[in-house]
Amino acid sequence: MAIEITVLRMPIEFTKMHGIGNDFIVINALSGPMPLDTDAIRRLSHRRFGIGFDQLLVVEPSTSKDAEFNYRIFNADGGEVENCGNGARCFARFVRDKGLTTSERIPVMTSTGLMTLAVLADGQVTVSMDTPRLHPDEVPFIADAEASYYQLEVDGECVQVGVASIGNPHVVLQVDSVDEAPLEKIGPLVESHQRFPERVNVGFMQVMQPDEIALRVFERGVGETLACGTGACAAVAVGINQGLLDREVTVHLRGGDLNVHWADKQAPVLMTGPCETVFEGRLE
Repeated sequence: MAIEITVLRMPIEFTKMHGIGNDFIVINALSGPMPLDTDAIRRLSHRRFGIGFDQLLVVEPSTSKDAEFNYRIFNADGGEVENCGNGARCFARFVRDKGLTTSERIPVMTSTGLMTLAVLADGQVTVSMDTPRLHPDEVPFIADAEASYYQLEVDGECVQVGVASIGNPHVVLQVDSVDEAPLEKIGPLVESHQRFPERVNVGFMQVMQPDEIALRVFERGVGETLACGTGACAAVAVGINQGLLDREVTVHLRGGDLNVHWADKQAPVLMTGPCETVFEGRLE
């Protein structure tokens, strides 16, 4: 006798959010495992055939006594990544708005370590990011020694760059104008350059004055986004290391502005900015 087995698929509730145009869906996985695989993430991230988002953020139970939650990030291509600053602000607002915590300062664990999120009275969020790591081995970036500037051969030409890790790898190219930067051409070539073994996020930085820059970022596994929090922190860290910037900088991105403060080389970099909920939804 044949036995029929019925599999019940529970709907997955999500929240669509953005941090100055860098957009996400956020899923609460406190009561069960992360419910989406790589193929599902790719389909859902499609901006015509899916929901459309730059990253998927997942709230999981903490695996550390020092953190309230685990914070996981998946890019639109389905690959898991180490960090996302704009996502961290949305994560903080999500767990507060959903009543998952009442803390104003929220420690969360990422794949690279502990991060503290502070929800301010005006609704903005300050994220205590990693201390920027500038040694090429820590990015990782293949180079003989640490330097403020490196020569990188791209499409038959040498370009001058700086590198930093903010829990994920970044390279920063200084340009005269972000509007005229060859992001569409150079971004993919640098992202997959052989000197970056884990690929890299590519920032195009225009220094307007020592406390103000404009920035566009070609994100690893995503493409250009309207904003990139770790990219903003990396650009400021590289600019300070190159003697171009002050310790506190306003960063103008396509989607809006962030404030980035790096007190000294031993300190974490602090990033402050807004975040918004767009809508709630359910995946059947």
